[in-house]
Amino acid sequence: MERTLLLVDDEENILSALTRLLRRDGYQILRGNSGKAGLDLLKDNAVGVIISDQRMPEMTGVEFLGKVKELYPDTVRIVLSGYTELKSVTDAINEGAIFKFLTKPWDDELLRAHVRDAFAHFELKHENERLTQELRTANTQLAQINDTLAHRVEQKTQDAVFSLSVLQIAQDVMEYLPMAVIGIAKDGMVIVANRLAQQWLTASAFIGQQIETVISAEILDVYQQAVASGTAQAKKTTSPTAQGLIHIQCVPLGNSIKPRGWIIVMSAAEDSP
Repeated sequence: MERTLLLVDDEENILSALTRLLRRDGYQILRGNSGKAGLDLLKDNAVGVIISDQRMPEMTGVEFLGKVKELYPDTVRIVLSGYTELKSVTDAINEGAIFKFLTKPWDDELLRAHVRDAFAHFELKHENERLTQELRTANTQLAQINDTLAHRVEQKTQDAVFSLSVLQIAQDVMEYLPMAVIGIAKDGMVIVANRLAQQWLTASAFIGQQIETVISAEILDVYQQAVASGTAQAKKTTSPTAQGLIHIQCVPLGNSIKPRGWIIVMSAAEDSP
């Protein structure tokens, strides 16, 4: 960022001397011979540091820098004067209108050091403001992200509760169906067996067992026919249990071309259509 310095003094020789001294430090230097001229230059230029004489016609340096503080508060303002009007200068310093008060005649190297410090102060303030704004923006974005995540979590929770409710109802429906139901994985393991299936077949355990170990030969025959066909269901009416004559049906789960499992359904013959 280019460092722009505004010099304001009603004496042309002072402006020229300051320009020669400070130009070697690479500043862009603007010059005004009155407070009004200085304000006009500030309208069209981004100035970082201002050095103003105190005694000038129409407007003193303190008055000029007081107006600058109101209009351009980020600038760093220095008074350079041969007159020490302590009351007005002290008030201006206390009110924050003046960063430093330097006296004429000046020490060249000391003045250059003060101007460097002023620009460092100006740039540090701007960097802090930039970082503060970035932090505000980041916090705003983070709050928006948190709100979005909270909404998504709430929606997912509602979906999960609904899905669980549906699953529980489906389990209850299957459990209390007026027919025996056995769900079999593709590898032949029993993964579901409702209450009536366990009552009719009187097996001590169903879930996790291979199907051929928990069903009779008649039921196994229907299952094996369905598996062998791969794409069709198999049916049979027989009496392999104490329930008497029952209908047995085995149908594929999912895609009938490549089923992911099978369902065996058994119902009492007199209840069947």
